Amino acid sequence: MYLQHFGLRELPFGLTPDTSFFFACSSYQEALNTLLVAARNGEGFIKITGEVGNGKTLLCRKFLATLNQGRQSTTLIGTQDGAVAAPPAPRFVTAYIPNPYLEPRSLLLALADEFRLPLEKDTDQHRLLKGLTHALLDCARQGQRALVCLDEAQAMPLESLEVLRLLTNLETEKRKLLQVVLFGQPELDERLRHHSIRQLRQRISFQYDLQGLRREELERYLRHRLAVAGFGGETLFSKGAVSKLHRISGGTPRLVNIVSHKSMMLAFSEGRQQVLPRHVRDAAADTPEVRRDWLPWAVALIGTAVAASLGLAWVALQ
Repeated sequence: MYLQHFGLRELPFGLTPDTSFFFACSSYQEALNTLLVAARNGEGFIKITGEVGNGKTLLCRKFLATLNQGRQSTTLIGTQDGAVAAPPAPRFVTAYIPNPYLEPRSLLLALADEFRLPLEKDTDQHRLLKGLTHALLDCARQGQRALVCLDEAQAMPLESLEVLRLLTNLETEKRKLLQVVLFGQPELDERLRHHSIRQLRQRISFQYDLQGLRREELERYLRHRLAVAGFGGETLFSKGAVSKLHRISGGTPRLVNIVSHKSMMLAFSEGRQQVLPRHVRDAAADTPEVRRDWLPWAVALIGTAVAASLGLAWVALQ
């Protein structure tokens, strides 16, 4: 592999959502700020949408890792991060459900599991709801807030979304007992337009649509990931390679990572220290999901048009 060749400690363009590689471009930082402000204000439902590969899962993990920073770190239930210990309360007790394609009862069982709620065998739905309610009330009594993040929420059955809404009906005089953050592809918006869950739709108080990287952000994104991976040089991707990478990926981080990794392998195989546009072109040829690069076609079209205009002018002068 190319680690030693480029002076890296680890692979810079892996597909695992590692929060140490989180890049705060304008869209990601705005989305993270929206999540933190809404969660700390006690909003019941928050929604984040974004196209496939735009970094929703990484954003979710970064949000969970940031939420309790500066607060107590003791983990009682849920997927707490190891935040730096500090006295102020309340702190958040969080749950993360990566695959919400669950029927209502299975969803409640998943929540009970995340919140480490002891259950007897064959517990019926009534007792399940009662147990969850008591757990959420206990959180509130201890000055804690319960928050659940559901990834891939566009796959969630409508009945399960309605169960979530009913859970968020639980509240004290001051705030909700359970806050819900939905992460999903644009199809989530279509699902939420269904008439049967209009009450839930009305309760989404904060939302954000995650966008891909802009051209200037892509260059900083590449530098950032390479620096985290241990690269100590000035630049590894040429200007032309970055521009081509943006045209074929549309700024979608997952596609950027895939093509960048392959491009570096190609540069390494030639013994080069820099990734050039042709490396990106060859890497893209092996990646079906990327777009066709429009620039060569545009140049060819303009050249043909100019040649045709000159030809017509020459004929007119004869």
